[in-house]
This record gives sequence, structure tokens and C-alpha cells, in this order.
Amino acid sequence: MNPLLLDFPTSFTTERLTIRMPHPGDGQVVYDALTRSRAELKDWLPFAQKEQTLEETEANMRRAHAKFLNREDLRLLIFHKENGTFIGSSGLHRMNWDVPKFEIGYWCDAAFSGKGYMTEAVQGIAHFAFTELHANRIEIRCDALNKKSRAIPERLSFQLEGILHNEALSVDGKSLRDTCIYAKVKA
Repeated sequence: MNPLLLDFPTSFTTERLTIRMPHPGDGQVVYDALTRSRAELKDWLPFAQKEQTLEETEANMRRAHAKFLNREDLRLLIFHKENGTFIGSSGLHRMNWDVPKFEIGYWCDAAFSGKGYMTEAVQGIAHFAFTELHANRIEIRCDALNKKSRAIPERLSFQLEGILHNEALSVDGKSLRDTCIYAKVKA
């Protein structure tokens, strides 16, 4: 299957959210959220290790837009449906279009953490992957110590298929970490 020939929506909604592909010009809202949230994100995400400039963030959004169109990576930005406030970023990554299978990654603006937005977004993205992209498998991988990240697949009935011990370095490169693999498969 040639994924470039697949037509599917570039945005969708859930009860409280609008979830869409990145567009040129999204750099500012993402930059602002990263700046506010760096302290919370830096223990878990490589891109949060150093402060990015607005220009770097905008360039990243434009690359994400191009990758989405080329079906190489499907980054998705999450906005509040009523007021358009940026809440976080997610997407379908490390894709295998032959299966098809996808990995969901996510991060939330610290100002919106703990309100159920990311759980709602991941549930919506999983539904999108199963219905629009005909996924047979969706994975969520996260550091075993990241309790907030682990809570999302557990709330959404993803199965913990295993823990890969000493599988990765911590994002600061100072220690070995275990990686949890959660999955949901097509019913």
C-alpha cells in the first residue's frame, strides 16, 4: 500500500477537543506551551532538554506539516474546541503502513495537565487510527517511571504487553531506564 494515496481527514473532534495536523504558523502556540512546561517535560522528552527558539519551533511545525502530507509521521496538535487554546501535542509515529500499526506519543502543556484532556485526545487518536487508517495495532511506549504517561493507556484499557528492562538511556543520558509497551489491537 502506498500511504501517499490514502485520503483521510487532517482534523477531527472529540467532546472537548479539536485535533489536527500542524500548520505553518503554529510555532508560537507550541513554543509558548513548551516554555511554560519545560520543567515538567524535561525528565521524559529529549526535545525538552534544551530551550528552543521560536524560529526553531516554527521550523519544526513546518517539517511536521510536510511529514504529515508525505505520510511519514502524523503529528497532531490538540486545541480546546470552544476557545481554540492549544493544549498539547500528540500523533501517530513509527508507523508501519503494511500492518498497519502506529505508536501514539503525547505531551501536554503543564497548564492543562490533570484535566483529562490528554486521555481524551489519545482515545480520539486511537479511534481515528482504527477507523480512518484501518490500524490493526496501536502502541504506547513510555518510561516505566513516568506515572502520568503510564496512567493514560491504563485508563484506556491498553494492555501492558511487557517492560523492556534497561532498554533506553534516560533523556539526560545518565541512567538506564525501563520502557513499558502498551498496546491495543483491532477487535
